[in-house]
Amino acid sequence: MRARVPRCRSFSTRILAILLLVLGFGAYCYYFSSPSFNKTSNSITSGEDIDLKAPPPFFHEPIRQEKANLEQCPVLKESAADIDTVSIYPSFEFQPSWLRTKEFWEQSFEERYEKIRNDNRRPRLKVIVVPHSHNDPGWLKTFEQYFEWKTKNIINNIIQKLTQYPNMTFIWTEISFLNAWWERSHPVKQKALKKLIKEGRLEITTGGWVMPDEACTHIYALVDQFIEGHHWVKTNLGIIPKTGWSIDPFGHGPTVPYLLDQSGLEGTIIQRIHYAWKQWLAERQIEEFYWIPGWSTKKPSIVVHNLPFDIYSIKSTCGPHPSVCLSFDFRKIPGEYSEYTSKQEEITEQNLHSKSKTLIEEYDRIGSLTPHNVVLVPLGDDFRYEYGVEFDAQYTNYMKMFNYINSHKDLFNADVQFGTPHDYFTAMRERHQIIPSLKGDFFVYSDIFSEGKPAYWSGYYTTRPYLKIFAREFEHQLRTSEILFSLVSNYIKQSSDNKFIASEKKLEKSYEQLIIARRNLGLFQHHDAITGTSKANVMYDYGTKLFASINHCLRLQEAALTAIMIPEESLHSQSIIQSEIEWETYGKPVKKLQVSFVDKKKIVLFNPLAESRTEVITVRSNTTNVRVYDTHKKVYVQYQITPNIDIREDGKRAISDTNFDVLFVATLPPLSSVTFNLEEHTNTSHRCDVFCNSCNEGQKSDSEKPLFVTKKMMPGDIQLENSVLSLLINRNTGFLRQIYRKDIRKKNVVEMQFGAYQSAQRHSGAYLFMPDYDAPEKNVLHPYSNWNSLQDDNIIIVSGPVSTEITTMYLPFLVHTIRIYNVDDPALSHGVFIENIVDFENPPKNRETELFMRIQTDIQNGDIPEFYTDQNGFQYQKRVKVEKLGIEANYYPITTMAWLQDEETRLTLLTNHAQGAAAFEPGRLEVMLDRRTLYDDFRGIGEGVVDNKPTVFHNWLLLEPIVSPRTKRDTSEKSIRHVSERHFSPNEKDTAYQLPSQMASYLSKTLNYPVNIYLVDTSEVGEIEVKTHQIFLQNFPSGIHLMTLRTITDDILEQFPSSACYMVLQRPGVSCSVGDTTQKRSTVFTSKTKFSGLNIYNLTSVSLTGLKTHKSLAGLHDIEIHPMEVKTFKIRF
Repeated sequence: MRARVPRCRSFSTRILAILLLVLGFGAYCYYFSSPSFNKTSNSITSGEDIDLKAPPPFFHEPIRQEKANLEQCPVLKESAADIDTVSIYPSFEFQPSWLRTKEFWEQSFEERYEKIRNDNRRPRLKVIVVPHSHNDPGWLKTFEQYFEWKTKNIINNIIQKLTQYPNMTFIWTEISFLNAWWERSHPVKQKALKKLIKEGRLEITTGGWVMPDEACTHIYALVDQFIEGHHWVKTNLGIIPKTGWSIDPFGHGPTVPYLLDQSGLEGTIIQRIHYAWKQWLAERQIEEFYWIPGWSTKKPSIVVHNLPFDIYSIKSTCGPHPSVCLSFDFRKIPGEYSEYTSKQEEITEQNLHSKSKTLIEEYDRIGSLTPHNVVLVPLGDDFRYEYGVEFDAQYTNYMKMFNYINSHKDLFNADVQFGTPHDYFTAMRERHQIIPSLKGDFFVYSDIFSEGKPAYWSGYYTTRPYLKIFAREFEHQLRTSEILFSLVSNYIKQSSDNKFIASEKKLEKSYEQLIIARRNLGLFQHHDAITGTSKANVMYDYGTKLFASINHCLRLQEAALTAIMIPEESLHSQSIIQSEIEWETYGKPVKKLQVSFVDKKKIVLFNPLAESRTEVITVRSNTTNVRVYDTHKKVYVQYQITPNIDIREDGKRAISDTNFDVLFVATLPPLSSVTFNLEEHTNTSHRCDVFCNSCNEGQKSDSEKPLFVTKKMMPGDIQLENSVLSLLINRNTGFLRQIYRKDIRKKNVVEMQFGAYQSAQRHSGAYLFMPDYDAPEKNVLHPYSNWNSLQDDNIIIVSGPVSTEITTMYLPFLVHTIRIYNVDDPALSHGVFIENIVDFENPPKNRETELFMRIQTDIQNGDIPEFYTDQNGFQYQKRVKVEKLGIEANYYPITTMAWLQDEETRLTLLTNHAQGAAAFEPGRLEVMLDRRTLYDDFRGIGEGVVDNKPTVFHNWLLLEPIVSPRTKRDTSEKSIRHVSERHFSPNEKDTAYQLPSQMASYLSKTLNYPVNIYLVDTSEVGEIEVKTHQIFLQNFPSGIHLMTLRTITDDILEQFPSSACYMVLQRPGVSCSVGDTTQKRSTVFTSKTKFSGLNIYNLTSVSLTGLKTHKSLAGLHDIEIHPMEVKTFKIRF
């Protein structure tokens, strides 16, 4: 058979014609896709979707092919580090022989010290002594009380004494206090402060508004307080912070070092880590490391220094022997007696040699813990140097010894000086280049210095949950206010329309309150505030500050939306658009305004996320005859009428006939406000059915038809269903037992339980979690249960076209609700919504009670259980049970989520606040809800925690398949080779960095940033026009989270907004193998990505807090952001 040879056809006129057509079409596309600068932009006040105003010539975009909208899911790899805390931590000896002495400095350390001090090859000892005063912005006293009592005197003394003593140095960290001093100080003192900073003798360390906690803080608030502090420092002092100082947070995580690195800092210092870590690092001469994130990315440039001993007081910082160091604290205040005054000895000619020798030997011992022999020694304590005589005493005595040591090199071979952390890092880097990398974190923190036995600081992860939840709600309202203010105020500035004058003045006036709100949120990130570890009256003071600012934020939102959504400008000065929620009194439940056909029949919803979302909105109504119309889409939406069930004094349940909830489904475009109308309409099919065995009382008479169909519950377990899920509920307890996923035909045991640990008296407290191991777990629900009743009168099921829910009441202690949605939305239909209302009542009820919600599953997460927690809502960490330790040491902080998984299934619990979580047994995930301890835990506050408030907890529960095989987990015992080595081989296994599913990431955002609901109040103005919708953003990639759009304060006019703002973006990482991976989300900015109705005149990539400029961008389309990154861009509108 002969092979056919292909032949070329001669060029035909048909092909030529086709080519000419293609070329013509290309020319047409080129011409009409180029930016057109003579078009007239649409006004933002029209009801239609709006195009961006014509960009200025600065924005001329080069001709290029558009990036693809949808990318492949990027699989992030785990980073490889020299030190992996998860692998090493379980190998520790947690009951070492030195425990009772409270000092890890044993004979082996002393022998090494003796050996290397005589090594001529070792570089000379260089000591940087850093005077400091740790000022808590609230703890035993309020912020204002501390400032008046101590802090203003300390700062005044710094200026006076550093001016008096030219080689004295000092550091300052808490910008909140520095701002309070600055506002009250004379310009002469302000100039003196700036002069000391310029000379390098006073260093501003970290530069945040506070020294934030690192366990309970959320990424938004962390970034926001760093921006606020850094801008204050740059504006008022003209500098950029270079080093971090984080010596008092109770355990450390990788998020703060990452944020400081992104902000351009060069080094940072940490203090409080587990006593076993202190020993382990000291044995290997590791006091510096690069703290790398858990995912594979470029190595940070910031170096982390660990102070080697327990705490930052002089007693614990001059060397390894506190009894020796006590005698080097020269503070002597008349009438003040403490452990150091009894050992105090002034430096004289007679004792100068012996005291200098003792001191340098202690410093030399610290040097033996490093390869470079550069030593940083803090010299201070809480609120020190408030008296000028302390400055004199410390300076005079230390300078005598420093001068003697420095002038006798033959005796001491050391250089000793006052200095700053920046001086330390400079000297250390000159000698030390081989710095190991570390990944993981230093939770749970444990000390031993109080009682000589381990005490685990895992209680504060949960302490005072009411305030933790309130702070996250405030975050949401502040973020919404920032975004609305930036967009609306800049639109008004760019508009030549005089009708916005009233709105412009109203918004400008509110900017001052916006600054206060930022600072109040920043203040609450302090490591004794969001942790719940201040005295009760101080916590109340924090709460009232948040309370005042949350109301100011709501008023700002109302003013901004009124300007945009109400076309009639004469109404802009009135309160037309009103937030649907009202906080009347701090500590009391939030109130919901009631809709009305008379004067509140229009609802404005604002979606604060830069992605479209479908949500179930709930509003309070006094009628059941209602339906809901979406004026944007021009359709009636799915809705239901839900009864409110009142609890009468005799304990009976009565269905209210005057108070109802209207639940309706709203699909909202990204960053948009949409108007929904309520119309009078009767359709009983939209009313819920109620299954309740004791809800008949209070119904209508026989002649009247009841508003809701009430049915008795059938015997046996209860089943709740929607199109995706089937939940089995335990009839006896009312709690979840099992979840069946219809779409994948998979059944899982998911058994919910509530219980409590009993605190060991005088041990558990605000900080510590220390359960009583002699006492079994408390059955806290038993006193609130009617176990003898056959009526099931504590269980109510409400089912309607939008949702089905079961509520179980153990009154007044716990009201537990599980809800599933009958909505055509992937996230809503797959998630199980959980609400818990907890009321500990007044003490002494529920004393020594640490309440948890436990989920027991059949997920095989290992005989030694593993689970995953988020870190500050930013990154994620694997946790492995340490079998040598109890439950208190296996509780970890979460701020947004935790999950369990095996080879087939992942169970994720999403939360909207910080709390403790554990997986102490296989298949079990539990979270701590609330804690009451009558006694102090001897960590400083001198009182227990008994100010519990009725608190509403919200969670999402997701059960998702793992669709591709994961690397099987290594259950073998990890061999720790590097007991005597200093350098470590990185773990070379190429494993995926575990991330939340796309659905979990999305639901977490919707839980933390819910839709804002407003009512249009026409009671004083009659019928008015309200725009159908306003979309503020177009073609924004849904895979990028708009963390904030924060207006920058004017350079010259304080408390006045400029036309520039910071756009902080985060690209959350999501798993490529869990849940529905078919829904792709774009992470690409294109030329169509626009802020509606706004010109952007300048766009710059900057450091995280905006103080350093990276590069100018041609437009939003130039933005690139990698998975897990957080980036800031400065926009000038």
